[in-house]
Amino acid sequence: MVQEGYMLHINKEGQQYRIRQRIEALLTPQQTADFYKSWLSNHTTRSDMDSLHAWGFNSVRLPMHYNLFTLPADQEPVPGKNTWLTTGFALTDSLISWCRANQMYVILDLHAAPGGQGNDLNISDRDPSKPSLWQSGENRKKTIALWHQIAARYADDTTVAGYDILNEPNWGFEDTLQDRNGLKEKKNIPLKQLLEDITAAIREADKNHIIIIEGNGWGNNYNGLLGPWDPNMVLSFHKYWNQNDLQSIQHILNYRDQYNVPVWLGETGENSNTWFTEAIRLFESNNIGWSWWPLKKLGNNNPLQIRSNPDYDALADFWNGKTDQHPASGDVYKSLMDLAAQSRCENNIVHRDVIDAMIRQPFSNEALPFRPHIITSGTVIEAVDYDLGRNGVAYYDLDTANYSISTGKPGIGNRGRTYRNDGVDIYEDSVQRGRYYVGHIEDGEWLQYTIDVKRTGTYNLVLSVSSPDHRGGISVYDNGVQQAETLRVTASGTGEKRENLTLRNVQLNQGIHHLRIRADTGGFHFYNLTFYYQGT
Repeated sequence: MVQEGYMLHINKEGQQYRIRQRIEALLTPQQTADFYKSWLSNHTTRSDMDSLHAWGFNSVRLPMHYNLFTLPADQEPVPGKNTWLTTGFALTDSLISWCRANQMYVILDLHAAPGGQGNDLNISDRDPSKPSLWQSGENRKKTIALWHQIAARYADDTTVAGYDILNEPNWGFEDTLQDRNGLKEKKNIPLKQLLEDITAAIREADKNHIIIIEGNGWGNNYNGLLGPWDPNMVLSFHKYWNQNDLQSIQHILNYRDQYNVPVWLGETGENSNTWFTEAIRLFESNNIGWSWWPLKKLGNNNPLQIRSNPDYDALADFWNGKTDQHPASGDVYKSLMDLAAQSRCENNIVHRDVIDAMIRQPFSNEALPFRPHIITSGTVIEAVDYDLGRNGVAYYDLDTANYSISTGKPGIGNRGRTYRNDGVDIYEDSVQRGRYYVGHIEDGEWLQYTIDVKRTGTYNLVLSVSSPDHRGGISVYDNGVQQAETLRVTASGTGEKRENLTLRNVQLNQGIHHLRIRADTGGFHFYNLTFYYQGT
């Protein structure tokens, strides 16, 4: 229900209202309405919930935009009154029905409140030229009334687990200039007052559901907010880009113990598989439930990825100021409608490596095949199809995640940001679009491939690589045993001109093998591995 610009590769003024304004400047009002109607109907469907259930998830946190439920305060025909819209309630009803069918819970999250709840504008779709939630009594009254309306509608619905009443407030009440996002706020008086008022409005209609509160400073500054003012309350925190150690959550555990209040990790993600696995192990070992952000976007580090198209990429470049070439309106409309269609679950790219990192890897140190590798003469294994599993088990990479909040240093994970979301650096082949290779290979890094050899015998292994120099060296290990000597990589020139390195006379018995390709010395690109049978 809320488009944040980065999800659509829009880096400049990424609030949803600004995105819509840009679309309206290029299309007719009807075409703009067509796009948003198609986006909402395609983006989340029963198939998404069926998929989440099949993968092992048990709950969904719905980010709600108030403008699908009610009019902005300054657009009400009668000032101070509330006009209720059907769109948001109908969408929510559908989601709840799909989750009910899958025995999953729904958490309702007010992600974009009237006026916007912070100075991080994209999160709440805030227009800074208008009064914020904190600068307008009418906006606060509308927020309270909206929650009363929601609570009255879902009071007896057992599929709804709770109400996350205000997502990531980030506002400096005491110091509006130097502490714009409320990280140093000591009292949080207006925030606490609004949260208490919302709770009271909910309890007028609903005595049943959990009330979930978030602190200031993107959900982590609870100064002045505790203890609980309701007996059925949960404290939510958000966690991004820091170390996954006990120290990073100790303050949350202290609040839980001090105030005897359950805690929930309401939002996290936007990192590598390594970070995901580490984080979930940390949360679950400390009895903390979690919700990931988001399910899908234009990008590779979520369970689902929305496919882009060339015309939309050109449009995003235009909006981001990368080009001054004005796109034709026909191309804009076609590209946006295609993007909306591609947001549908059946059309998404499924990142099974992300799902595996979240559901299996936190509790398993085993590597599994990324896809079946049945070895006969002529079998080709793409370098990017190494095993599923943790760093140090399925692969080894020196830069696996973004811990910049803790370390102050940039961390990247997959530098190519495509195909998979591990630490391994994967790039799309510029010559063969839709094909991928492993690049930025550093000394000591390796990839493991679980293979199923169908015929015992002697094989030649041919590695397709490219390198700008003669520095690289590769060792091949079968079940931990090095096969022959290190292969030396010779210079193939600039770009992606390839050469073949052949490891001869490798004895492979029938059955399962764990083959590792190790960069004794890095600096080369690795494309694929081919097996040729010589005989017994």
